[in-house]
Amino acid sequence: MRQNPIWHPTKDTMEQTRLFRFMKKLGYDDYDAFYARSIADISWFWESVAQDMGIVWERAYDQTVDLTRGIRWPSWFVGGRTNAATNALDRWLADPITAARTALIWEGEDGTSRSFTYAELAAEVHAAAGGLQRLGVEKGDRVAIYMPMIPETVIALLAIAKLGAISIPIYSGYRADAAAKRLAVAGCKLVITADGFYRKGKTILLKEEADKAADASPTVQHVVVARRLGDGDTSTTWRQDRDVDWSELTRADGGEPERKPSTEPMDSDEPLMLLYTSGTTGVPKGIVHTHTGFPIKAAFDAGYAMDVKPGATMLWVTDMGWMMGPFLVYGTLLNGAAMVLYEGAPDYPGSDRVFSLVDKHRITHLGLSPTLVRSIMKYGDLCYRDCALTTLRVFGSTGEPWNEEPWLWLYEQVGKSRVPIVNYSGGTEISGGILGNVLLKPIAPAGFNSPIPGMDADVYSLEGKSVRGEVGELVLKSPWLGMASGFWQDPARYEQTYWSRWPDTWVHGDWVVIDDDAAAGSWYITGRSDDTLNIAGKRLGPAELESVLTAHPFVVEAAAIGVPDDTKGEAAVCFVVVHRPDASVIVDLNHELLELVADQLGKGFKPKAIHEVAALPKTRNGKVMRRTIRAAYLGTPLGDLTMLDNPDTVEEIRLLAGDVSA
Repeated sequence: MRQNPIWHPTKDTMEQTRLFRFMKKLGYDDYDAFYARSIADISWFWESVAQDMGIVWERAYDQTVDLTRGIRWPSWFVGGRTNAATNALDRWLADPITAARTALIWEGEDGTSRSFTYAELAAEVHAAAGGLQRLGVEKGDRVAIYMPMIPETVIALLAIAKLGAISIPIYSGYRADAAAKRLAVAGCKLVITADGFYRKGKTILLKEEADKAADASPTVQHVVVARRLGDGDTSTTWRQDRDVDWSELTRADGGEPERKPSTEPMDSDEPLMLLYTSGTTGVPKGIVHTHTGFPIKAAFDAGYAMDVKPGATMLWVTDMGWMMGPFLVYGTLLNGAAMVLYEGAPDYPGSDRVFSLVDKHRITHLGLSPTLVRSIMKYGDLCYRDCALTTLRVFGSTGEPWNEEPWLWLYEQVGKSRVPIVNYSGGTEISGGILGNVLLKPIAPAGFNSPIPGMDADVYSLEGKSVRGEVGELVLKSPWLGMASGFWQDPARYEQTYWSRWPDTWVHGDWVVIDDDAAAGSWYITGRSDDTLNIAGKRLGPAELESVLTAHPFVVEAAAIGVPDDTKGEAAVCFVVVHRPDASVIVDLNHELLELVADQLGKGFKPKAIHEVAALPKTRNGKVMRRTIRAAYLGTPLGDLTMLDNPDTVEEIRLLAGDVSA
């Protein structure tokens, strides 16, 4: 059952937000009226955003948006020329005050820490860009970033942009085969990697995987290696014909600093990055993002929806290979704020690691996944009781749907009912969010209080009609700045993926309900539409089942999948991670959970089976891989498992299948 809002902004807090001040500047003091204008007049809205953010142009644009090719292929800021690196770094250097502001703070899992001002970060980017030029990197070349979350990762991302080359961030947890596919599809000229990094107290030798991936990619000419593990590391194999040390890359001949290369002026819609989706089957899809698209959309969402201001400090627990990694970079730097990179596991060496980072680095905005919260809340107040968290102003959340119990734990116990949770959902193809929690409206547990301004979102029934109070497909009816500029060298696949169901309508693939009655118009995501269960003709998002199960005090996490059933067509099978506080307590938990679902959702949705498992398969950023669970349980091909942080969990699920997988 949906809850009513429990966080309510005061008049004073609303008036202090960037979003409110932006609205007032444009003549609005009512959010709903402003949102309606933002989707009715997209040219007015995005031009106003670019002006308010102070985007710098090498050549001014002639037209904000051109829809001559239709809404599937908009052209933004037509005739304008700029560079993402200019707007992220160079624009701040003229003023000594902003140049001296902190831009990047890094902490390794071993406690090592480094920080950079805007001026220092810009100097590092200039040096790296000069080194890449010497290696032959030119405008339009593709350069892969296969790195952990270390400062050199951000420096590389911006240096590639500065030269007009195209960066390919690759998840650092991928094995060589997955990385090689991305290198090959993009035709990468160069790979930037690290010798290794630390994760859960172990040394991960990343260069071993990078070498294998480069060996399988004939277009790769050089592999640049940052020495995270230090010069004392003797386990790294060095290829004299191909490898370049990062320290040498950033120095000119003779060891003198490299003369600053010029920043390449780019047409507004020229490619900046290819972000590859993490699908488990088929050729990876390279989402094309542009110099004005991704940076401005990410910075708007961070700056205006989450209220990231100059001087704010944001940590998002993520990887540069996931969309939230580049989001963290551009969402902070275009707003004159600071990013915090954390290398390791958020619960290592203790459950309080992630919250202790807030105090140590005076973090104002902390981004967590619901799965991460569920995994640490079992420790109770050990996670946060020694942490003041006085600097924290906003929790950010993305990656998957919430259950109400962990949401309430984070809000009430950790945040002391003071810190709002900005639930945020969109994707790699969006450059940020579709739905969010703006800080001008009340927030209900696990819900979204609005689409992000500029995002013309709706929920459609199976017949393509707008619906309220029932689950349907999340759609977008107008283009937006930051929208995917197609798939790399595969426009037909892009159109088929998002635009083929209803005319001129983007179908995002999320199953959503707008609950007008219970929570003042809150939106709720119930799961991916391709994860949706169809039980006896009734559609049910996996989050609906999982929320019921995690409400039980012994259930830490849950995942629901659909399996073939002779009677219902499809039946639910659920997997739960259990924590019993007292081992002496004997409970028929399976029976209790089955009856709990029947009582809360109806007997027709009672699962066919509920299995206790040690852990659920997840990516490093905490996303539960339901499709992998289903494939393991049914004995179908698993696809690429290298994105999993805990691939050993798959075998346990496979062994549980019994007759189902036969």
